[in-house]
Amino acid sequence: MTDQLAALDATAQAELVATGELTPRELVEAAIARVEKINPELNAVIHERFDRAATEADAATGPLRGVPFLVKDAVCHTAGDPYHCGMRALKELDWTADSDTWLAQRFRAAGFVFVGKTNTPELASSITTEPLAYGATHNPWDPTRSPGGSSGGSAAAVAAGLVPVAHGNDMGGSIRFPASMCGIVGLKPTRARTTLGPDFGEYWGPLTHEFVLTRSIRDTAAVLDAVAGPGTGDPYTAPAPTRPYREEVGARVERLRIGVRTDPRGGGAAHADCIAAVDAAVRALTALGHVVEPAVISALDVPVDHAFGAVMCAALARDVTRWSRRTGTDIAAQLEPGNAFMTEAGAGIAATDYIAAVEEMQTWSRGVAAWWDDHDVLVLPTSPEPPVLLGELAPDNDDPTAGERMGNLVTFTVPFDITGQPAISLPLHWNEANLPVGVQFVAAFGREDVLIRLAAQLESTLPWAGRRPPIFA
Repeated sequence: MTDQLAALDATAQAELVATGELTPRELVEAAIARVEKINPELNAVIHERFDRAATEADAATGPLRGVPFLVKDAVCHTAGDPYHCGMRALKELDWTADSDTWLAQRFRAAGFVFVGKTNTPELASSITTEPLAYGATHNPWDPTRSPGGSSGGSAAAVAAGLVPVAHGNDMGGSIRFPASMCGIVGLKPTRARTTLGPDFGEYWGPLTHEFVLTRSIRDTAAVLDAVAGPGTGDPYTAPAPTRPYREEVGARVERLRIGVRTDPRGGGAAHADCIAAVDAAVRALTALGHVVEPAVISALDVPVDHAFGAVMCAALARDVTRWSRRTGTDIAAQLEPGNAFMTEAGAGIAATDYIAAVEEMQTWSRGVAAWWDDHDVLVLPTSPEPPVLLGELAPDNDDPTAGERMGNLVTFTVPFDITGQPAISLPLHWNEANLPVGVQFVAAFGREDVLIRLAAQLESTLPWAGRRPPIFA
């Protein structure tokens, strides 16, 4: 049985424990063996916690009891484990977290057993996972290509079958973008659907969304049921669902009014493979009886990048200041070039300009979100390009156009970190090179239920469960 576990999702693995066919320790030990075998090819897992995981498996409880899990090494920290956020300075200090975040506690309460921490770009600020501190993570579909970022280590690990579910976070596309690059499912939930406590009420202003990457919609729903909801003292929370999300999987899907757009904001065109992915999804949606039409959202094309950039740079500067004070180290002096530039710019942003940027994003969000007053779902490419080659966007690449290209690559994902709407990338297409190309679906604020029902319908119509990358456990 253990040789077959790599292909099973978290729900199926938990059922093996519930029926007594396997113990939690056996699930975890099988995952550890897969990490030891496959990770040298990927560099997805950078901190192992194998001994602790085996012991913790025996005490695991909850609906996903014993299911092995990986935690991204950014934002969500775990007690007694390394916590470096992709930074060379914290790696050299061998910095260790002294507590769990509330989200980590909820993952544990769900029954997950943490077997390790995954690679992430420095300060989680890039859409490729190639930190100088830990080196590049490789895409299991083609190891010369990036798995995306900033949750690239988690995405590569899930796609390669090391674990069925892994933690990620999304400030500009960092769950959805690597999900697209690695051919898996990536839901960015509604803003404040999950808590950032106890450390933060907001992180990177209103932009940060915490959740997971999976290979099945039923896993996405099950984890959302397990971890959603406010923490004590959170500044705000997302609207509560009307029923458990797992009940949306396989539920009847009403006839939806769906809009489609493939043009990037600011002009230009998406790659033909990305357009083909959306076109194939549109054909499936039409055959399922949904009303599908071109989306005209003029508000989406109003420039907002300066405001987004100001909030991001100010947040990075605050991160560096916080870490410098905590460690007694000049973190800024040890940053990668791109982050050094952004944090210096962020340190020079006046408080009034920061507030103005937040206000601009809020006004922009109202204009964009109004489209959902009479529509249900927007369909877009997740990325305007298929998976990119490693090195092209690396932090030590001095190509002056690399930064602009990274901005262009998140043209379809950033808007919904700003609006806070739920958005999911689904692995619905592979190009002629057998590289995955994700398709993104966006619903109104608080309507993960719509996305889960529709995603489950598409999972049945255009199944992806049997697709395996060349590097697979």
